[in-house]
Parts: sequence; structure tokens; C-alpha cells
Amino acid sequence: MVDDRRLGIEEARLGFTALAARVAAAEPWPLAESFGTAPEASWGPREVLAHMAEMLPFWLGELERIVDGGKGPVAFGRVAEDAVRIGLIERDRTLPLRVLFARVDRGLADWITRLERLTDAEARSVGLHPRLGEMTPTQIADRFVVGHAQEHVTQLESILAARSV
Repeated sequence: MVDDRRLGIEEARLGFTALAARVAAAEPWPLAESFGTAPEASWGPREVLAHMAEMLPFWLGELERIVDGGKGPVAFGRVAEDAVRIGLIERDRTLPLRVLFARVDRGLADWITRLERLTDAEARSVGLHPRLGEMTPTQIADRFVVGHAQEHVTQLESILAARSV
């Protein structure tokens, strides 16, 4: 199963790498006026990349919190409305695109490394998410990294297609 996760993360990594030049060539990207969780929120490449760059280390830290948390479900996670999450996206969306793409690549690489080293005992650890309930480290990887990263690759492709780039 780790191999499937690794493949998924590698696919997302290759997707971001393949999009980097196209996203950069289409500069300037305006900053979204609304980028939170409201229905009218609209993310451009800068918000997507800033989000990916902040969320990858966040969820990796949450995995570590669960693994080292001891017996019973360990409280972890956040919800989309988290003020720190939104604040980091707001701050980092103004960074150069090359920096954002590099952070995303490094974050995905860190996940691959950690999953390769995840022991069977660590994989059986249980966390308690405020909205999703009990989750294991591998479920966290599936939901918040593998699937989520691939969704954002697709989102960037759609943004570029809408701009005919």
C-alpha cells in the first residue's frame, strides 16, 4: 500500500513540475480577492501553490503528533476555516512562483521519505480529527496528501486551460 501512496505522490510531484513553466509563463497572476472558504472564493495559481506549500508540512506534523501521541486517539488536524491556514496562504501567495513550486516539491518529497519509514506500529496509530473522526497515518496520507495534491494539479490545469495557456 505504501507503494500506491508513493506512486500517487510521485504523480502529483511530476504534475506540479510539468506545470511550473506554463504557470510562470502566464504571469502575472492576479491575487484572488476572496480566497478563504466562502462560496465566492476563487483561487488562482498563487493561492493553490501557497496552500500546497503550507499544508504538506502541516499534515506531516500532524502525522508525527499521532505517531508519538501514545494510547488512544490523539487529537489532530484542523478545518478549512482555520485562521492560521488562511493567514499563511495570504502571506505566501506573494512569493515568487519558483519558491512556491520548490516548497511544494520539497513537501511532497518529505512525505515520500516519511511514508517509506513508517513502521507497522506507527501505521496503526490513531488520531481524532475534529470533523472526520478517527484516522490512521495512512488515511491521513491518502486524504490530505495523495488525493488532495492530485486535485490541485487538476485545478492548476483547469486554470491554465481557462486562460488558454
